[in-house]
Amino acid sequence: MVRIRVLVVDDHRIFAESLAAALAAEPDVDVSAAGSGPAALRCLERAVAEGRRFDVLLVDADLGASAGSVPAQRASGSGPPPPPPGADGIALVAGVRGSHPAVRTVVLAERDDPRRAAVALQAGASGWVAKDCSLSRLLAVIRGVLREETHLPPALLTGVLRELTAARKHRSDSERLVESLTPREHEVLRCMVAGLGRKDVAARLFLSPHTVRTHMQNVLGKLGVHSTLAAVALARRAGVRPAELAGDVVERSGQLA
Repeated sequence: MVRIRVLVVDDHRIFAESLAAALAAEPDVDVSAAGSGPAALRCLERAVAEGRRFDVLLVDADLGASAGSVPAQRASGSGPPPPPPGADGIALVAGVRGSHPAVRTVVLAERDDPRRAAVALQAGASGWVAKDCSLSRLLAVIRGVLREETHLPPALLTGVLRELTAARKHRSDSERLVESLTPREHEVLRCMVAGLGRKDVAARLFLSPHTVRTHMQNVLGKLGVHSTLAAVALARRAGVRPAELAGDVVERSGQLA
């Protein structure tokens, strides 16, 4: 029998242990639990090192929202010491997608929220399920995402599609604005995304602060925004990567426009 390895990630210990126990009663499911994002990532890394990778993560959408919550123990009863406060559930989904792309994630939510469900799907989640759904429904979702299916409650479909369509439009609009920048302005924008101030950008690109100021003003004007923060937010929507700050190759003054 092929067994499905599931990791429940929820900082409400009673819920996590109850769900883990219910899933563990299934003959083809092995289950563990973690009480925070960092604890979940440690479990994933340890599983990889031991050659027993997890297949599915069930992640609380509001992970870390309740201060002072007690981390859940592993289903075996030998849990790790309390970890530091972790990221929220959707941030964990994105982190797992980057570091463990083969693992499928399903978000467990207290309430239907089309906007957050859309964000979760964009972060890499394969499903969004109500916490009060039946065990049979949850098992169907777990098995479905392993077949590359995406699962959403029917009541959320219209709202999620609307949110995803709007997000694509915002990204497309942002990409068109970024494409209007000159190569030099694009490099200045990447420095802004990396959090560099005017003097640091000038030193990095071998430009005078006055020239950098002019480039930054041009960037804001072409992007149609009035602040560096707004420019950075738009750049991130457009997929602009930050300038690398360590070990990168700095352009020489003779190559500058």
